[in-house]
Amino acid sequence: MNSRHPATPENGGRTHRTTRWGAALWLLLLTGCATTPMQPGDRAPDALPSRLTLDVSHDVTISALGLVGTPYRWGGNTPDTGFDCSGLIGYVYKTRAGLAVPRTVAQLVHWGQPVAADAVRTGDLVVFTGAAMHAGIYVGEGRFVHAPSTGGEVRLDPLAAKYWARQPVVYRRP
Repeated sequence: MNSRHPATPENGGRTHRTTRWGAALWLLLLTGCATTPMQPGDRAPDALPSRLTLDVSHDVTISALGLVGTPYRWGGNTPDTGFDCSGLIGYVYKTRAGLAVPRTVAQLVHWGQPVAADAVRTGDLVVFTGAAMHAGIYVGEGRFVHAPSTGGEVRLDPLAAKYWARQPVVYRRP
């Protein structure tokens, strides 16, 4: 069904035709414009593709925090035997999210999706890529859980700590 709209000052003195499809298109466009646009500085960290829901990401985080104090063991991948950094990550993601994770830090650097530092969320991976190849799980407020080294234990550290702040880092979202 077509209808003719008369020439008016509002339409610049032109006549035009509309159809139901045209009206539907305008309605769709207006509906899309009804959302609040993102402003500079706004972040949409959940817009990145992820195999994890926010709830599962939070489960991963809580599980990682619950392992703080577990002894470090090179090649370790269970709470009973201890953890190295990638063993900790593999254990947490497998038990809390059902995901198989690469076993080495060199493989973790390319696993999942890259995340900008200002868009990192709980449950994302923190992977140090310099001479200190190392990885952990981001738990919020600029902190991460990791299994640091022989003789140590799983701990919670700030990314801004002097040692970690000097290391090149990438963030990955499963």
